[in-house]
Amino acid sequence: MKNALILHGAGNNHTGNWFPWLKHELSDNNYDVWVPDLPNSEKPNREAWLKTIYGNKKWIFTNKSIIVGHSAGATLILRILETLPIETIIHKAVLVAGPATIGTNPKIFPYKESLVKGSFNWDKIKKSCQKFYFFCSDNDQYQCDVSQSKIFQKHLGGELLFRKGEAHFNLEKGPQYKEFPELLEKILS
Repeated sequence: MKNALILHGAGNNHTGNWFPWLKHELSDNNYDVWVPDLPNSEKPNREAWLKTIYGNKKWIFTNKSIIVGHSAGATLILRILETLPIETIIHKAVLVAGPATIGTNPKIFPYKESLVKGSFNWDKIKKSCQKFYFFCSDNDQYQCDVSQSKIFQKHLGGELLFRKGEAHFNLEKGPQYKEFPELLEKILS
């Protein structure tokens, strides 16, 4: 069975941005979709967020699984892929405006620390997923810009999807981010 996990970022939940729309579209394309509310989203905690994902005994990662993450949820994808059993390889990971580092001014966005602190096991992450996509913009107000996506691409390969002027790909940019057709296209391609 095809399944998709959609992960929100800091300060958000399953009803934010384009998440409900994407859930509906993927469900219409025969995906079993889960959009969990990650605990204490204002101040993400890596262990608590991973516990939420792995605590759902009904959820199984397979070679038909897709994980989509926005912002801090994108970085959580990497932590999930690091910790999957060695024999589990998912189909696609789509990281939208995700941080790879704490950024140039850690005092501005301290919530990133729990997710990016410590090195990533890039080899294990790469082996745990068949295809990677990284959406990024040149004017991301949360320092999740193209420089962050280039770090991901350097270590994981995959496709860098640079979009000029799209900020953080969320409703702060505008009401157009109640939907995200280009993201859906990459998932279904």
